Amino acid sequence: MERILDLHIHSRFSRACSPKLTLENIGRVSQEKGVHIVATGDFTFPAWFEEIKTELVEENNSGLFRLKNHPEITTRFILSTELSLVYKDEVRVRRIHIMVQAPSISAVEELNKQLDKRFNIRSDGRPILKLPAPELVKICLAIHPRFLIYPAHIWTPWYAIFGSKSGFNSLKECFGDQTKHIYAYETGLSSDPEMNWRLSALDKLTLLSNSDAHSLPNIGREANVMDLDGYSYDEIYEVIKNKDLNKLKYSIEFYPEEGTYYLDGHRDCNFSCDVAETKKLKGICPKCKKPLVVGVSYRVAELADREIGFKFKGAQGFKKLVELDKIIAEVLGIKSRQSMKVQAYYRKMIGKLGPELEILIKTELNDIEQAFDKRIAEGIRRVREGQLIVEAGYDGVYGKIKIFSEAEQGNQSKLI
Repeated sequence: MERILDLHIHSRFSRACSPKLTLENIGRVSQEKGVHIVATGDFTFPAWFEEIKTELVEENNSGLFRLKNHPEITTRFILSTELSLVYKDEVRVRRIHIMVQAPSISAVEELNKQLDKRFNIRSDGRPILKLPAPELVKICLAIHPRFLIYPAHIWTPWYAIFGSKSGFNSLKECFGDQTKHIYAYETGLSSDPEMNWRLSALDKLTLLSNSDAHSLPNIGREANVMDLDGYSYDEIYEVIKNKDLNKLKYSIEFYPEEGTYYLDGHRDCNFSCDVAETKKLKGICPKCKKPLVVGVSYRVAELADREIGFKFKGAQGFKKLVELDKIIAEVLGIKSRQSMKVQAYYRKMIGKLGPELEILIKTELNDIEQAFDKRIAEGIRRVREGQLIVEAGYDGVYGKIKIFSEAEQGNQSKLI
């Protein structure tokens, strides 16, 4: 049966994260979104780990968990965290983020115990560890051989394995003799599968896309669709380790241009540019004369050994989406997706048609039009087909995705 998995989110104990990120809220919103398995996030943070142990219960020794006191919430949780590794090797200071999924509570307890002896894991939900990547892999696998460890948002300039600021040029350069234990990578919001297909070194790895949600509305904005026999950590582990294309159906993707690091540029200078322009400028901002923040598109082009548009045999499928409340907000002509009017309409839609991702991916457009409004149906059609107006993001600034032109917006009558 098809299951949607979001393997990377955060708790309220991580910096710049919403205080509403409680386990109950995460489970409830995940169910509304249509996410069947969601990350706990932040399991190294002691207070959050205590909540995990108190509020969740393992289901049938599966390595997956459900909310103990809320049987109406069917979303399962997988033990997961993101770690920030900051260390100096023979070349430079490295700053990379690593995803870790754990097979059991006891494995997390032992990992936390070992990390707590050497580092301050109580400072933040995503702790900073002065620890080389190969050593982290060794520590995890010595505790339990079925830890999943893989690099997060691999292309972003800051804190990423291929990031322009402190990253590497290959997996081997980062993980050394532990590279054989790395089975996957995470695309990040500013890249999509087609961009990653340009690097042949990634072919054998499982491509994962996750939301990296810092607030409830962003859960499921990127995710993975797998055909699973049941709910089991071991099955998920095997699917990812072996890149089982029979069970890896497709990934759900953000439009990468909407990500915060798609182009090169300077936020303070209100300047952005593409790869060709950056090369002409020799990487220097024309306004402040300082080096540009080199984004994802540039780094992909820099490391790529294939042309744009190349697709290799064994490439996983994907679908690009725009969140439902963003579509509703644009149809209504309201700037904030979190406005009461937008959210009321959103609740009506999922109440009648089912979870958000089901609506965005599978619901017949005629059914949407008949139940609600033809402009909502038309917006979803354009998103599915990629007929969008895009202003790409750069240097921490989100890009802007528009579905309707200004002329079309001006001709629209009020929806409600």
